[in-house]
Amino acid sequence: MTQSYSTPSQRLETLGRRPTLPLAANLAVGVAVALVNWDCRRRSRRALAKLSPDQLRDIGVTPAEAGWESSKPFWQV
Repeated sequence: MTQSYSTPSQRLETLGRRPTLPLAANLAVGVAVALVNWDCRRRSRRALAKLSPDQLRDIGVTPAEAGWESSKPFWQV
């Protein structure tokens, strides 16, 4: 049975939980998970910054909230 994942980082996190991986592989998976998460945040924030006020209203976000969120660096949650 194939498991479905909603994000690429979930796929990598699942791989990292396998006890048979060597230490270096676990470290590499951890780094890959961080990079994928950072990239997802960066892309999401860029897309949020490009939304019109009407689109922001549709998703229940004010322009001020969108500006604040989209100005955060990619590593900040």
